[in-house]
Amino acid sequence: MRRKAAEKRYLVGDPKYKDVLVSKFVNNLMLGGKKSKAYHIFYSSIGLVEERAKRIGLEGTGIDIWKKALENVAPQVEVKSRRVGGATLQVPRSVRPARSLSLSIKWLIRFARLRNEKSMMQKLTGEILQAANGEGNAVKKKTDTHRMAEANKAFSHYRN
Repeated sequence: MRRKAAEKRYLVGDPKYKDVLVSKFVNNLMLGGKKSKAYHIFYSSIGLVEERAKRIGLEGTGIDIWKKALENVAPQVEVKSRRVGGATLQVPRSVRPARSLSLSIKWLIRFARLRNEKSMMQKLTGEILQAANGEGNAVKKKTDTHRMAEANKAFSHYRN
């Protein structure tokens, strides 16, 4: 490697739960530097998750359900394109825990934004509840990623 490794940045926990994971999520949720708006969306969404979870029979607080949703969306394997003899192969590889968490946060937010509800708060709530139940578009993305890796496991010896 030509450069030195990038210095790891550590986040401060969020104001309400003092959780670093919440800060990471809010930083990914934030658009245009509007962090207080992102926190408002997240906290309101967690409140709605808690409310709706009781109706559908999910156990735990809103933050526990959100963490379960993140776990359900986190991939264990992914495919990476690699050129071998003029052909581009999809080589499966395991995902580091930090990348797995990052992907799950990004997928949850991305598919929440694509939902057809009125506000981002409601969109995020719906996606979190579906992901906690093991359904929804974010979980489908994970299963598609795993299926792709499974289909290409013949090329796993090309891993570096």
